[in-house]
Amino acid sequence: MHPSVHAAARPDHPAIIMAGSGEVMTYAELDARSNQYAQLFRKLGLQPQDHIAIFLENCIDFMPLVWAAQRTGLVYTPISTHLLNEEVAYILQNSGARLLVTSDYMKGVAKEVRESTESLEFAYMLRAQIPGFESLEDAIADLSTGPVDDEEGGTQMLYSSGTTGLPKGVLVARPPGSPITEHSKVALALVSNFGIGPESVYLSPAPLYHAAPLAFNTISMALGGTSVVMERFDPEKALEAIERYAVTHSQWVPIMFVRMLKLPESVRNQFDLSTQKIAIHAAAPCPVEVKRQMIEWWGPRLFEYYASTEGAGFTAIDSANWLAHPGSVGQPVGCEVKILDDSGEELPSGAVGGVYFSANDQPFQYYKEPEKTAGSFTSDGWATVGDVGYVDDDGFLFLTDRKHYMIITGGVNVYPQEIENALITHAEVADAAVFGLPDAEFGERVHAVVQPAKGVSGDDALKQRLTEYLRERMSHIKIPRSIDFDPALPRHDNGKLYKRRLLERYQQAAT
Repeated sequence: MHPSVHAAARPDHPAIIMAGSGEVMTYAELDARSNQYAQLFRKLGLQPQDHIAIFLENCIDFMPLVWAAQRTGLVYTPISTHLLNEEVAYILQNSGARLLVTSDYMKGVAKEVRESTESLEFAYMLRAQIPGFESLEDAIADLSTGPVDDEEGGTQMLYSSGTTGLPKGVLVARPPGSPITEHSKVALALVSNFGIGPESVYLSPAPLYHAAPLAFNTISMALGGTSVVMERFDPEKALEAIERYAVTHSQWVPIMFVRMLKLPESVRNQFDLSTQKIAIHAAAPCPVEVKRQMIEWWGPRLFEYYASTEGAGFTAIDSANWLAHPGSVGQPVGCEVKILDDSGEELPSGAVGGVYFSANDQPFQYYKEPEKTAGSFTSDGWATVGDVGYVDDDGFLFLTDRKHYMIITGGVNVYPQEIENALITHAEVADAAVFGLPDAEFGERVHAVVQPAKGVSGDDALKQRLTEYLRERMSHIKIPRSIDFDPALPRHDNGKLYKRRLLERYQQAAT
């Protein structure tokens, strides 16, 4: 299916609702706007396989631009609005984007990167016009709202979060001439597992430039549902939106659960959440205690999946199976999974190693990085994205951490995620990051950076309370030997900690 089909059948049905402003775009308007953007791309000479970049906050025009790229055969790259100037410039240069679309919200960064990116031929801005940018509204004002003559399916090229190094462009190429109604395997898996359809009302609380929100919103509109998009996440407003718009499906990251659970009970319990059939979460490991509390609150509506921007594999788990296998991210769907050691030998159930998925008929590539691409595959085509975990006797996958984050202290492997998950459940903690720092005796020592909860002082007394809290939950080798406090940790909106920035800060302090 495709939005154009719904524009003909149900033109007045809402395709997009902005949760904060209440602004609505119907399917007829979505089809017309995306066609105008497509007409502009062709007018500028953009052809299938050309690259463009979308540097926008959550707004009503984000998805029409995506659909325009998807109906003109373009490769489009959404860019995080939280990246530094040099990171945005790197993505634009690395992707070879010929066109950039941004808005007045991002005009400060946009102006600088426009001047430093050689590949950009065209630059447009919504709601403003500054030197180097043309008005996007003016550019499409007189263009046809009908489809271009040579419609062809496009594809996304998302960049990895860059939490451990420079972000990598992930490209799953589509064959030339692909129809615009064709969907990816991941999108089809979302439909089959979560029952999204034409009567769905999907709440999207995360930024649209991330992989999961982009996939869910795309498939929701392809199938004729309504996407309720939050301009930015707020725990109380998210609950309010579920009630106001009679939301049936929603998609979250674990840090959002943490924020909602830390609301006063009187606030949490004032909203009617009964229309919600399925609450999906992914993107980062969810602390076991946090998920237990969410299931107690929302009932067995929670569904979790594990996937990646690379599309290397897919696992899923419902609430009942999770309660039987707490901490698991599920069993593989449409693929196989195995755990390998550093020499490529398969490990037995329960043993921790690299997580690999069976060969895919559409393997990913890291754009312009053949060595990194090759390093992600075994000789017989099994793929990994660098996650570490194990499979239990029943075939359920458990993630331990990212391989890059593992701390080796005194010869023992320590996975920071376990410690972070414990810290974040403490009532006085808003967020936590754990990583290794050089240590003359142990090689590395476990170090924690904690964001205290609102109104809590980050002092020696809190350090002592947190240390005692952890001692009750894990072995002494995992207890941080040092704890610092920070008023705000650099966490991506997709729930992932931006540890690279923290590590760089500590490395600079040590020099």
